[in-house]
Amino acid sequence: MKTEKKHTTPSVFAVARYTAQYEGPWNQCIASAKNATFLFHRNFMEYHSDRFTDHSLLVFKGGKLVAVLPANLNNGELHSHQGLTYGGLVFSAKLKMKDTSEVFKAVLQYLASEGIKKLHLKLLPNIYHSIPGGELPYLLQLTEAVRTRVDVSSTIDLRMPFKIQSNRTEGVRKAERHGLTISEGTNFTPFWNEILIPNLAQRHDAAPVHSAKEITMLAGNFPEHIWQFNVMKDDKIVAGATIFETKHVAHAQYISANADKQTLGSLDFLFDYLLNDRFRSKPYFDFGTSNEAAGTKVNEGLLYWKECFGARSVVHETYVVDTANYTNLEDIFI
Repeated sequence: MKTEKKHTTPSVFAVARYTAQYEGPWNQCIASAKNATFLFHRNFMEYHSDRFTDHSLLVFKGGKLVAVLPANLNNGELHSHQGLTYGGLVFSAKLKMKDTSEVFKAVLQYLASEGIKKLHLKLLPNIYHSIPGGELPYLLQLTEAVRTRVDVSSTIDLRMPFKIQSNRTEGVRKAERHGLTISEGTNFTPFWNEILIPNLAQRHDAAPVHSAKEITMLAGNFPEHIWQFNVMKDDKIVAGATIFETKHVAHAQYISANADKQTLGSLDFLFDYLLNDRFRSKPYFDFGTSNEAAGTKVNEGLLYWKECFGARSVVHETYVVDTANYTNLEDIFI
C-alpha cells in the first residue's frame, strides 16, 4: 500500500518584544483577532505602564504579524498581563490549529532562549471569543502546564430564556415606589467618590483598580466600550455600575451601592434595566467574579445575588508552563 508522504517545512515564525514602533500593527492584530477585546489595545494597556514592566511579545509568520502576547515581566517570569482582567496569546482569526501550535512553540522557545523559565497565562474566557478558539488549553496540556488559579464569574446567556427570581423583581418594585431613576453617561466622579471608594475602603480595605481620572481617560479613548450607569434618588446618587462592553459581552467592571440598597432596591432596579433593556441584544452579560483569597473562597452572598438574575458560572483559568517544554510541541501532527 502506498503511504502518503509527510511534508515538513522549517519554522517561519519569529518572535520579537513589543516596542512603540509596533503600536499600529499590534492594534490592527487585536482588531482582527479571534480572541481579543479592547483591553488588549495599546491605548488601554498603556494607562498603567508605570506599574508594570511591559514585556509583550509579537509573533510573525513570514514577516506578517499573526499573534501577540500582552505581558509583563515580574521577578524574572513572564505573565500574560497582570494589569488586565484576562489575557493569553491572541491569535489572528486566520490561524488554524497547526500554525497556532507553532506560534506557541515559538513563544516558549524564544522565552527559554532569553533565560525566562516560566510563563504564566491567564486565559481569555470563551464567551469573549469571536470564533471558536480552544487550541491553547490543548497545547498547555501537551506542554505539561499546571493550572494555578481558577476564579468563578457569573454570566447570563441572553440568547436563552432566563428568569429573574421574585426577590430581585420585588427590589425593582421598591425602586419604582421610591421614584428611582437611571442615568447613563461618562461622568464617573460621583460614583467613584460617593459610592465606590468609600465602600471598598470600608468593606475590603481596598481601592478601585482604576482611579476616577484613569477610568475617565479610558472612556475617552474607548467611547463605545466603557459606560457609567448611576441610580439616582432625586438628585442624589445611591448606586451605580461601570460596564465594559465588548463585541459579545457586557461586563460589569464595578458594582456598588450605598447602605440603603436593600430598602431602595437600587441595584435590582439597575440590573433589571441593563439585562432586559440596555444590553438585551448582547449574547452575554457577565457580572464578574465573586472570589476572594486568591480564588480559594467565594463570597456566597454576592454570588447568590448574581445567580438570582439567572447567571451561572464561567471560569477564569490561570496556568504556568515551563518554557523548556516547547520541545513537547514537536512532531505532534501525524
